Amino acid sequence: MTTPPEAPGAALGIDFGERRIGVALSDPERRLAVPWGVVERTSDRQAIGELAALARAEGAALLVAGEPRGLDGEAGAAARRARGFAERLARAARLPLVVLDEALTSAEAARRLAEAGVAVRAQRGRVDAVAAQILLQEALDRGLAAAPAPAGPAGGAEAGAARTGSEEP
Repeated sequence: MTTPPEAPGAALGIDFGERRIGVALSDPERRLAVPWGVVERTSDRQAIGELAALARAEGAALLVAGEPRGLDGEAGAAARRARGFAERLARAARLPLVVLDEALTSAEAARRLAEAGVAVRAQRGRVDAVAAQILLQEALDRGLAAAPAPAGPAGGAEAGAARTGSEEP
């Protein structure tokens, strides 16, 4: 999906892993992503159930998931596995899905935590949540997860102009 969904609400970002799934949430206006934590994965069914319940509880209107492509941009087995999981989660949670390349997000998350003074031993679950935050914030910054602008009192003219994409960066 390349265009933002029209439903307002927070975005839920996930960094899929076979053991742990990093989770991040955005504010309802989809401007800022924050790490939420991790879901310990014992099975796809269990993880999808927990994440779908979290999405409902947080009022999520969009799912953003990482796809670990190789440095050459190719989608290997891990990318197909992550995408398949994300697609099943999106169906279960009834959310639109945005998939982004997550190459090096975990390495970037570990670097940020180390710079913040977090001991390597304490980073385990935090790396996954921060990786999800990095991924979700990238989607927000690129406009891939933009929330629809509310209609203004003058019929929403400003809101429509803000979403045209015709402005120069």
